[in-house]
Amino acid sequence: MSPFVEGFLVFLLGLAFTLFGMNQMSHGLERMSGGKLERVLESATTTKSKHPIFGRLKGMIMGCGITALVQSSSSTTVMTVGFVNSGMMKLEQAVGIIMGANIGTTITLWILALTGIESNLWYVQLFKPSTFSPVLAIIGIALLLFSKKNRRRDMGITFVSFAVLMFGMSLMSDTCEQLANNDVAINIFTALQNPLLGLLVGAVFTGIIQASAATLGIVQALAMTGAITYSAAIPIILGANIGTCVTALISCIGASRNAKRTAMVHLYFNIIGSLAFMSVFYLLDALIGFPFMTQPLNAADIALIHTIFNVSATALLLPMGGVLARLANFTVRDKPNDKEVPVTLLDNRFLSTPGFAIEQCGTVTDKMAHLAKDTLYNALSLLDKWDDKLADTIAEDEEHLDRYEDKLGTYLVRLSEQALDEKEGRRTSQLLHVIGDFERIGDHAVNIMDSAREIKEKNLSFSEDARRELEVMSSALLEIVNLSFDSYFTSDVSIANRVEPLEDVIDALQSELRARHITRLQKGECTIQLGFVFNDLISNFERVSDHCSNIAVDLIEVSQAHFNTHSYLNALKEAPTAEYEAHLAEYSERFKL
Repeated sequence: MSPFVEGFLVFLLGLAFTLFGMNQMSHGLERMSGGKLERVLESATTTKSKHPIFGRLKGMIMGCGITALVQSSSSTTVMTVGFVNSGMMKLEQAVGIIMGANIGTTITLWILALTGIESNLWYVQLFKPSTFSPVLAIIGIALLLFSKKNRRRDMGITFVSFAVLMFGMSLMSDTCEQLANNDVAINIFTALQNPLLGLLVGAVFTGIIQASAATLGIVQALAMTGAITYSAAIPIILGANIGTCVTALISCIGASRNAKRTAMVHLYFNIIGSLAFMSVFYLLDALIGFPFMTQPLNAADIALIHTIFNVSATALLLPMGGVLARLANFTVRDKPNDKEVPVTLLDNRFLSTPGFAIEQCGTVTDKMAHLAKDTLYNALSLLDKWDDKLADTIAEDEEHLDRYEDKLGTYLVRLSEQALDEKEGRRTSQLLHVIGDFERIGDHAVNIMDSAREIKEKNLSFSEDARRELEVMSSALLEIVNLSFDSYFTSDVSIANRVEPLEDVIDALQSELRARHITRLQKGECTIQLGFVFNDLISNFERVSDHCSNIAVDLIEVSQAHFNTHSYLNALKEAPTAEYEAHLAEYSERFKL
């Protein structure tokens, strides 16, 4: 095997370590944030100033800060695409964040540049990765082996990944030193001095590995050997910025048109910025001639050029954010007579940060809960006065509730497959339970509506006693609905504790009403036809109360750090508490026939 091939294989090994370490470090940092970074990014959707430049400036600062923390502009951009796709952020608001992400990613190269520090001073040596990386690796391994808390394990992953990243960079650098004097390598480095070829190589290679920092890390490793000059490095740096757009373009496949426009803004920003920078730079070089172009550069120089480019491009294009948005709108046009399917806050891009994804699920579930409650209230109102339009609305809302359950259920199941801590797991289980109850409440609302329709169409009329009994039970039903939904929205366990006693009262009411109805039938005071409607109504009332009980018990169980609703209810029935007995007496008296 030739020395070049052998050295190239070792170089590829170093590249693999670098890519793996970079990816895992970014993932660990995102996990450690627990969704906090996404919430900060979400706040970019609001600004007190009405001038768009201030909104873009705020977004730029946030995008820069978040990217610096997670060490991945691709992650920030993909999150932004997710926010736009979910409708939480407008395209114009995403422009600033994308620009900020490009500035934030420059921090990665400054960290990688630490591998090029050369000094015998002890305090300078402390900053060399070869000094502190082994320490971080040992700490990280210890956290992974001996810690059970997810946050500490994520920190361990981050430390170990950083050490692997630095080892990969060191391996590439050592290999590049061996290849620097190889004739084949020299020919490759010479060819890269062509600006257009260098730009193309940087863009294509970054597009393949989907990590601009890794591409530029390779350039830094080459720079440490003195084998690469400014004229070869600058086009590759600009090309890497264009190539990193591939990740965002891939992430928007199947997303809304606005999400696709967001990815296009990212692409246009880097293309226009690169072309503008190259035009000005090479024009000045042709006019006055830069003496450093043929000189070798070091790792810190690569980081500096990358920073200068991104800051310059942002300064140029930030005031033109509206133009970029219009250009993206022109590229991804609305289809005539085509209404885009409404998107929800449930975006697959958020699954990598479960804490934030769970919050999004909670927000959507709240919307579902409000819809279920409104649907039931509307159905009950039809018993007093029939309304065709309201009946159509109830039917439509019930279909919406079905879709809510389908989308939320699918998303929550996928979320439960992620690495969740105990608290996140309980919250996910609670949401999976309650969405079924909300959907079933919608079904019973439709059943109540069907009974109201039958009463109207057949011109049926209940006896005075039957009407009074239904009023008592419907009042109890409204009370338990308010209690259970209030406890869910406020997470108030004291309210939830009042639900089960009332549910028992409603069970007793159903039994009593059914017995009284049979007596009226025997006396001929009620018809068989009315009897079926009466029984359907009280059965649906009771089943709604069952689901209200489920909602409250789920909350109680989550608050007590376990999730076994059957055990809780059985224990409560076998040994009722004083609080339960007091509430039972109160509701028994209040809803007495």
